[in-house]
Amino acid sequence: MIIVISGPSGVGKNAVTKELVKLDTRFEIAVTCTTRHPRENEINGIDYYFVDEETFKKMIDEGKLAEYSIVHGNLYGIPQMYIDLGLSNKKDVIFQIDVQGAKKIKNKYEEALLIFLMPPSIEVLLERLNKRGTENLSEIEKRTKRAKEEMEERYLYDYVVVNDVLDSTVKEIYEIIVQERKLRNGL
Repeated sequence: MIIVISGPSGVGKNAVTKELVKLDTRFEIAVTCTTRHPRENEINGIDYYFVDEETFKKMIDEGKLAEYSIVHGNLYGIPQMYIDLGLSNKKDVIFQIDVQGAKKIKNKYEEALLIFLMPPSIEVLLERLNKRGTENLSEIEKRTKRAKEEMEERYLYDYVVVNDVLDSTVKEIYEIIVQERKLRNGL
């Protein structure tokens, strides 16, 4: 199954996904390629594949990306190989992508399960972005504006989950996925 987890910057997509893969060996994270610079503690090949713009554009030209978008001035894309390998190995491939990317994946793979992560409030989202300490005030304002726009599109998703307490959020999303597996497999 293809699982898309989207939500505004700072909502906790990475944290939720990292906890999900601990719960089930059938989960595989599709590592996104990006042209942005790594944040502190991010590891190339684990958190993202950090590439230059020329390499990224070559991947586009060669059809190696399932989808790609420009987000906050940087290119982001999912390598097609993750979908192909994951599905052929009977894995549930988890994508952490923005709303633009989610739409593209849903158009390409109708059966994809789309889950939108919401913050409990804009104030909490701002706190998380500030605590992360990787963006300046101008960047945070841009991300907040974009967050509001993205949240308006949450109705395009199969499920909307509020990420207030990480453990509860992970449990709720895991239960959704288990239920979807049963429905899709006729159990």
